[in-house]
Amino acid sequence: MNHKKTKTMVQLALLTALIVMLAFVPYVGYIRIPVLAIQATTVHIPVIVGSILLGPKCGGFLGFVFGLTSLINNTTEPGITSFCFSPFVQIGDGLGGSPLALLVCFVPRIACGIVPHYVYTGLQKLSKKPEKSRKYTLLASGVAGSLTNTILVMSMIYFFFGHAYAAAKSIAFEAVLGVIMSVICINGTMEAIVAATIASAVAAAVIKTKVIE
Repeated sequence: MNHKKTKTMVQLALLTALIVMLAFVPYVGYIRIPVLAIQATTVHIPVIVGSILLGPKCGGFLGFVFGLTSLINNTTEPGITSFCFSPFVQIGDGLGGSPLALLVCFVPRIACGIVPHYVYTGLQKLSKKPEKSRKYTLLASGVAGSLTNTILVMSMIYFFFGHAYAAAKSIAFEAVLGVIMSVICINGTMEAIVAATIASAVAAAVIKTKVIE
């Protein structure tokens, strides 16, 4: 039992270090897309991997680390919508400074570390041939984790900061929902494909070698 705990802690530490590295290497973990005024991310990939392999508690912790790096990045290098992710950022005429930004920053990322585990284990239990279907359930888990993050982030921005978001982007509030949906459909789909492909390949390799037991 102690050996298993030690191994889990080591694996968790490695994934945590990978998240931090991705987050703070420019244009690797957070990729700014000026046209959409958002950041695409790859930081959620080790979160998804950890969720699948180490379980929801470890996945939730990794998601928290993901959220923390997002808070730091948006505070130290703010963009026009960084006030949605950091209560320490204000732009324009008093936009931002709300503690609700912490919910946007952390809740979707923690959920991103929990959902993949339950999608994977649930689909594996439902499958009549779990070994043969594993690659598909891993892909589905990766997609679920990535979309959980994107959909929750953008939905919370709409409900918490809709008017401020519109002001920051110089658009009418009535247009915000369309922008939000575009980000989910375009950016969210791209992130989900990349995350599912990489995370499923890594998880499958680890499972095959029985490093995780």
